[in-house]
Amino acid sequence: MLFEELQIMSAKKFSYEIEQFVNRTGVSYLDAVLEYCSENKIEPETVASLITKPLKEKIEVDAMKLNLLPKVSQLPV
Repeated sequence: MLFEELQIMSAKKFSYEIEQFVNRTGVSYLDAVLEYCSENKIEPETVASLITKPLKEKIEVDAMKLNLLPKVSQLPV
């Protein structure tokens, strides 16, 4: 994928493609973003601006499950 094509891609389309990849393969969202970058030969820093808030939250949940981020205390509901 060329850098120009990446600039044209919207955050919504990028999130949709990541969601589809996760549903198809069953990998974590973090791994899906990294795999997407690897397949398209782009740096992960390049796609940072395309990550939507819902996708970021899903990545954070995955990272907490993998103990990459500290778990946040939540009050019982």
